[in-house]
Amino acid sequence: MSDQTPAEDCADYIERIVYLIDNELDEADCSVVRHHLEECGPCLEKYDLERTVKAIVARSCSESAPNSLRDRVLVQLRQVQIQITER
Repeated sequence: MSDQTPAEDCADYIERIVYLIDNELDEADCSVVRHHLEECGPCLEKYDLERTVKAIVARSCSESAPNSLRDRVLVQLRQVQIQITER
């Protein structure tokens, strides 16, 4: 039995859950985290939320900015560059 309280135990998994979603864990760690998720409802909810947020961000990032926005950003960047070089 672990000396940690359940909340402390779960805290250890939060970072590992993100790594699991990003496929950055080795298979042994994946198995440990998946086993924890099967037994821990709160961590499973965090996993589902994190996965959903990452999917939404990924989908949003695949869209291109409108040309008018891109042009305005480029103008602003050029103005900042000019201001910096004039100092």
